[in-house]
Amino acid sequence: MFQQMQYFIAIVKNHSFTQAAVDCHISQSAISQQMKELENRLGITLIKRKGRSFEVTEAGQYFYIHSQDILADVDQLVENTIKIEKNDEAELRVGYLRSFGTTEFLQTVSEFTQEFPKVKIKISSGTHEDLYELLRTGQIDLDLSDQRRALSNEYQNEFLTASDFMVAVNHSLPVDTDKIEIADLVDLPCILIIDGTQQAAEEAYYRDVLGVRSEFVRAQNYDEAQMLIASNQGYLIINQRMQSQLDQEIVKMLPLFKGNRNLVQNYYAYWQADNSGYYIETFAELLKQNFA
Repeated sequence: MFQQMQYFIAIVKNHSFTQAAVDCHISQSAISQQMKELENRLGITLIKRKGRSFEVTEAGQYFYIHSQDILADVDQLVENTIKIEKNDEAELRVGYLRSFGTTEFLQTVSEFTQEFPKVKIKISSGTHEDLYELLRTGQIDLDLSDQRRALSNEYQNEFLTASDFMVAVNHSLPVDTDKIEIADLVDLPCILIIDGTQQAAEEAYYRDVLGVRSEFVRAQNYDEAQMLIASNQGYLIINQRMQSQLDQEIVKMLPLFKGNRNLVQNYYAYWQADNSGYYIETFAELLKQNFA
């Protein structure tokens, strides 16, 4: 049936039995016969013939669209099956968020390597935008990163964990001791730990998603950010997972709220939907288990 699906796709794409026959290296009478057999097998009409022309029925359009998806999946299945047999030639390229920490990620790498010792793993790290670009352009197969954009059907999105946003401020700042509203910080600069190339993207995220309305000041690392906080020259937004980076005798940590709603940062494993494969899915499953 797969072969008949390929013939049908070629006919619809070319809107011609003759050209479809040429592309499929088959005679026109043979491809016509194959279409009759396919319609008989399905018990429906896919193509309404009108003399030398034809129209694709509504059912035919549906079959045409989804046949392409099925054949693409079959091709991917064959490719991945061959890779498993020849796993000495396989390679998995993964990336992780530099600021996230490596505990679960490195545990996953270790477990994957033990299970598939012949698969070569190439590891990259970077900011969210760095990793998104690597994934988008096919330079990595899987990306462990935070969620900055709406989830897209172009990618497989495997939820891993979530962490409440926190704000690090000077102990002398007159704010609530249990939580802090982002609106309360409008007069104090927001500290970004980034290099210059990422500033515009980070500022857009902080303003559009987190609701920051204050000015921004840049720091090179957590030590520099902590110095700014200690001298009351700014505040730093992090999350619970990363708060151990700061000395809480120097800074005060408070849950971050926006309009009485606590803000949460979600982390996912992402990979392109059309690049899903056995090793990618296995690595993602191991990641998920290590975050459970």
